[in-house]
Parts: sequence; C-alpha cells; structure tokens
Amino acid sequence: MIALTAVLLLWGIALQAPLEEPASSVKTPNPSKAPWYFLGLQEMLVYYDPWMAGVVLPSIVIVGLMAIPYLDFNRKGNGYYTINERKFAYLVFQFGFLVLWVTLIVMGTFLRGPNWNFFGFYETWDAHKVVPMNNVDLSEYFWIRWLGMAMPKAPEGSGAGMEFLYILLREAPGILLLLGYFTLVPPALVLYSKFFRGLYRHMGLIRYMVMANLLLLMGLLPIKMVCRWSFDLKYFIAIKEYFLNF
Repeated sequence: MIALTAVLLLWGIALQAPLEEPASSVKTPNPSKAPWYFLGLQEMLVYYDPWMAGVVLPSIVIVGLMAIPYLDFNRKGNGYYTINERKFAYLVFQFGFLVLWVTLIVMGTFLRGPNWNFFGFYETWDAHKVVPMNNVDLSEYFWIRWLGMAMPKAPEGSGAGMEFLYILLREAPGILLLLGYFTLVPPALVLYSKFFRGLYRHMGLIRYMVMANLLLLMGLLPIKMVCRWSFDLKYFIAIKEYFLNF
C-alpha cells in the first residue's frame, strides 16, 4: 500500500493534469468522455443498449451486492483478513473488479479515441479514421447467413399479437440461447464440478441458482466483447420494436 501510494504521488507530480480550455456549448470535444470512474459504464455502451448498460446492469450489480450476505454461507474471515479461507469469494471479487471494471476503465481511457473508435497504444488518434459498421444481430446470422432465408415477418395488416409472435419467432435463436445459458449451465456445473456440487449442497436450490446466474451475468460481458471482436455480433436478442436489445 505504501509503495502504491508513492507511485501515485510520483505519477501525479510527473504528469501534467489533462486540463483543457473552458467548456463551450459550440465546441464538443471528440471523444466526449465521462469521468474516469464512469468510463466502465461508457465502454459498456458499445456492447449493450443505453438503458441496459446504464440502468439495468448497474441495478443488478447493486442488488447482487445486497444479496451477498444472504448467499454467502462461509463464516470464515469475519473480522479478520484472509484469502486462503475465502478463495472463491476473493476470486469472484477480483474478476468483477479487475477483469470487468478496471479493464473497461483502462480501455475507455487509453484505447478509445475520436468517435469512440478503438485505437492501439501506439496508434495516432485520427479523427478521420473510418471503421466499417459490420455488426449484425444473432437473428440475422441465423436466418439469413446460416439458413439462407428471409427473417420471419408478420404479414401486412396483422394485429399486434400476431406481430409480437413473429418477433418472438425471429429472435427465437437468441432467446433460446440465453435461456439455455442461464438455466442449463448452473445444473451442468453441479453435475460436472465437485466444487459447485459442494456449493449446491450448502446453499440449496434457490440460493445456488441466484448465485450462479449472477456469476453467469458477470461472464456474459466478456463473452459479448469477444463475440463482437471476433464475429461482429451485435446483440443476442434484438427486439428493436420495443427497444429490448440484449
């Protein structure tokens, strides 16, 4: 802690504060970035809808933190600091803090340039850089690219109920994929992992499923990031008619 404090002091003395000219309503900086502690949320906007990244997921994080005392059955470590006796809790926290939150802040600070384009550490921030927007939804992958057919669409003049059914049919691949992810993976972990089998015995069905789904929701962010970078996948579920994109 002392060494870290010394590094921060030296860093603060050596680096010039990134102060710019006074704010002007006629000149918007490019890129417009939130304060560093909110850059994680701003980076999440690349992978989720604004209401999902800015409202739903942070709310789930808060609810998950509130649920920890009711989910955690390990009483070791209360009143004293230990890693060896609370390895699982420690690793989960470090994954959420370092892999998810700190990584997103670093990416938003150093790797996002003009127009929120991605720039490497040694690239010049060129405001005229053109990045092709090739991102497609899972439903487009499934119906158009894999099956070679048009996406399901309600006939002209159909009622709201029929249109909604066709929307569900169109997004069925993503809906089934996420349902399987959140409902089948937790029992699979119990079947094939001795560690999670022990958690299930101690926690019971409800507490275990809540804990497992919170962990899977944490893991979904890096999964979405890899899918975006590797396959140009935008959304698993894209119900744009109701602004429900995930």
